[in-house]
Amino acid sequence: MPKPPNPPKKLGEIPFWKRKKLNEMTKQEWESLCDGCARCCLIKLEDVDTGNVDYTNAACKLLDPNTCKCKGYSERTKLVPDCIVLSPQNIKNLKWMPSTCAYRLIAEDKNLAWWHPLLSGDPKTVHQARISVRNRVVNEKPDDILEDRIISWPK
Repeated sequence: MPKPPNPPKKLGEIPFWKRKKLNEMTKQEWESLCDGCARCCLIKLEDVDTGNVDYTNAACKLLDPNTCKCKGYSERTKLVPDCIVLSPQNIKNLKWMPSTCAYRLIAEDKNLAWWHPLLSGDPKTVHQARISVRNRVVNEKPDDILEDRIISWPK
């Protein structure tokens, strides 16, 4: 898929994610870093011996697999007690975060990908680039054998 052009910017304007550290961002800026891929909402399995993390195609019960949005975002930690709220303090320690995640990329001083909505100007590009889990996951069920649901996602 060809790279879409970046949205027009004021000459010389440096985007907030390059000017600010994660802990300096406003709540709105922080939230806008989420590209909407929903990979962080997938159930992951960690090998206790190696520390390797495998992603599954089973998602949190709150994830809408068609929109890649949480159906209970404001109450997610009450509804799913093991839901981890991302913060500038914990992002560097969450090694299971997708390598494409803007929070992780910025914490690692890397650039956002062309399909990120902040660059493309379009929230659909994360789906067009097939980075998101849209229509490729199911919500976890109690009887799932998660090892049977391990899947590789594009880097």
